[in-house]
Amino acid sequence: MNQNPRLVLTERFTDAVEYARQLHTEYRKGTDIPYMAHLLGVAALVMGEAGGPVPVTEDMIIAALLHDAVEDHGGTPRLREIEGRFGPEVARMVAALSDTFAEDHDKKEGWEERKNNYLTRLREEPDDVLLISAADKLYNAKAILDDFNEIGPAVFDRFKRGAKEQLWYFDELLKIFRAHLSNRIVNDLDRVVHELRAVTSRNA
Repeated sequence: MNQNPRLVLTERFTDAVEYARQLHTEYRKGTDIPYMAHLLGVAALVMGEAGGPVPVTEDMIIAALLHDAVEDHGGTPRLREIEGRFGPEVARMVAALSDTFAEDHDKKEGWEERKNNYLTRLREEPDDVLLISAADKLYNAKAILDDFNEIGPAVFDRFKRGAKEQLWYFDELLKIFRAHLSNRIVNDLDRVVHELRAVTSRNA
C-alpha cells in the first residue's frame, strides 16, 4: 500500500494557476492554442502520477505550472518573485527546469548551449524535477507528433532547429529519464519519440 500522503490541492494551486494565466498570454508556436494549455497539461500529467513511486506534492504541481515562467518571462528576477510568492521548494524546481535565466527573452544563449547545459544539470537533479521535466517533454513531443500528422514536416519550421536536432534532444533526455524513473510518462515519451522518428524518416 502506498505510504505517501495523498496529494491535496489548496488555494496555493489556485493562486499559481492565476499567476500563470496572467504571465503566459502567448500562444503555442504556430498555433492559436493558448500557452496555458501546455502548462495545465504538464501539471495534469504530473498530478496523474500521484500515488506512484515518486511522491507528488502540491509544490511539484505548482512548479509544473510555472516551469516556463523564468526562461520565457523575466529570468532571475522572475525566479525571485516565484520564491517569494510560492516558496523555496517551488523556486528550486522551477530553476532546475529552466534552460536560461536571461531577463531579456531576445538575449537567450544559443539553442545548443541551452540544451546541453540543461542536460548536464538534469543528470544531477532529484526525482521530483525529473518527473516534471519528463511530463513537459512528453507534452511537447506529443504535440509535435500530432501536428506532424496534420501538416507534415512543416511543423519543424516553428522551432529553432529541425527534426534531426529535436530527435537528438529527446533521445538524450530519454537516456536520463530511463536511468532514474520508471513510470507511464517515461514509457509514453519513449513511444511517442519512436513514432515521431518513424514518421519523419518516412517523410525525409
